[in-house]
Amino acid sequence: MNIREIKGRPLFRSKIVLRLWLIMMALVLLSVGFMWVVQIFLFEQNYVDSTINELRGRLEPMMEDLKTEDLAENGSLISYLSQSTGGKMVLMDRTGILIALYSYGYLLDRDVADTENVTWHNIRESAEYAQVLRSEEYQKVYKNSSGITAFEIGIPVTYDGQEAYIVLYHSLSEIHTVLDMNRRQLTALTIILAVVAAVLAAILAKQFTKPIHIIKNTVNGLTKGDLAATPGLQRNDELGELSDSVDELGQALQRLDVLRKEVIANVSHELRSPLALVVGYAEMVRDVTWKNDVMRTQNLNLIITESRRLSEMVSDIMDYSQFQAGYIQMKKDWYNLYDIVDSETEHCGKSAKDHQIEIRLISPETEFPVYADALKLTQVMRNLLYNAINHTDDGQAITVRMEKNREGIRVSIENPGDPIPEEERELIWERYHRSQHQGSRRQGSGLGLSIVSTILGAHEMEYGVDHRDGLTIFWFRYPERLIKNQKPPKKHQQEVSGPSIANTET
Repeated sequence: MNIREIKGRPLFRSKIVLRLWLIMMALVLLSVGFMWVVQIFLFEQNYVDSTINELRGRLEPMMEDLKTEDLAENGSLISYLSQSTGGKMVLMDRTGILIALYSYGYLLDRDVADTENVTWHNIRESAEYAQVLRSEEYQKVYKNSSGITAFEIGIPVTYDGQEAYIVLYHSLSEIHTVLDMNRRQLTALTIILAVVAAVLAAILAKQFTKPIHIIKNTVNGLTKGDLAATPGLQRNDELGELSDSVDELGQALQRLDVLRKEVIANVSHELRSPLALVVGYAEMVRDVTWKNDVMRTQNLNLIITESRRLSEMVSDIMDYSQFQAGYIQMKKDWYNLYDIVDSETEHCGKSAKDHQIEIRLISPETEFPVYADALKLTQVMRNLLYNAINHTDDGQAITVRMEKNREGIRVSIENPGDPIPEEERELIWERYHRSQHQGSRRQGSGLGLSIVSTILGAHEMEYGVDHRDGLTIFWFRYPERLIKNQKPPKKHQQEVSGPSIANTET
């Protein structure tokens, strides 16, 4: 699937797009809900409370005058009081008879008052009327389903020398008109915000998931064998890092594919050579030399030798593959490393004598206890010795040195020959290939150094290759830290003798 197909994808076919859209819409709806809660339960209530407090604040300076003055003698005070409250004001005597009715500072005529006397009739029928009769001040708030609709304040006064009562009634209908308008505006804003947020959330979700689909399709291409596939994303975020990782994965797979082809070619060549010899000499024995005892024996010995080498090669391939896959576990115990080295030196020395090559073991002592897998270290020594034989001219000598110092127990295999170029010294351990042999010599499987690095790495041993004084030196070291962390017992649990390891198949 290419980028055009991603662009043409239905918006919500992708589950992650839908989930991101729902998450963003949930956040938007949560924010809108919070706005409504704040508007209804905080702003509107505070608006009403502030209006009531403001009205009470305007009445506070006049309360002392109302208690001491006769309102009949100060008509301007009554008018000012009605105007300050911004509503209706009822003046009645102690028996409940209406004296005057004011509305927003204006005195209403008796006829008009009779048509608008709902307020003071309600007062006479209310529970607070008992407080009026006792000349007590009271406050009352009127509520319905939409909230506070009005409030009134009852104040005992003196009128024409008699006890009287003023009731200030203030309606909050104007406030509710404003609040209703605010709610309508908030509703329209909510709808607009929800639509815009839905569109933006869909666009952003698709833009966010597009690189994910590109990376996914690239990975799918890699799994199908298109190792040149690459996301090609240029981003400075986690998705950019993921894209770079996929690029690196593709490059690694390309290198692995080249290595795989090289392995197949090399292994095919290495397997074909001994098989051709086996078949050729077997046919020679059958057709030509079967009557000649000496020739027949030589040919059969060569067939046996090549068959064994073929078996070693197959074993090395299997061991290396299982090591890389993690199927082989180390079977470690305490062994004498000198016995392992000495046994393999003797074993490989027989093959070296065919080329007039001498293998010498030099060691200041014969006790080097190590906690390791003896059979795997046998493979290490055999592969390193075969490698040295393959690169040593006839008639020369290979030296195996063992020594112990502060860094640990070191084993070196030295052979004369041309130095390995610096740029190839790392590759010889990593690349699964055979180096070029001297002449037609083919000791070992040709896969040895890869197996050596794998086994030594599993043992946490150090290893490397140097060139000094015309000698190529392959070495490995059992570190001192392992010796300290794994102290050998007084008597080894297992002792490995030379012949038992030398005859062990690797």
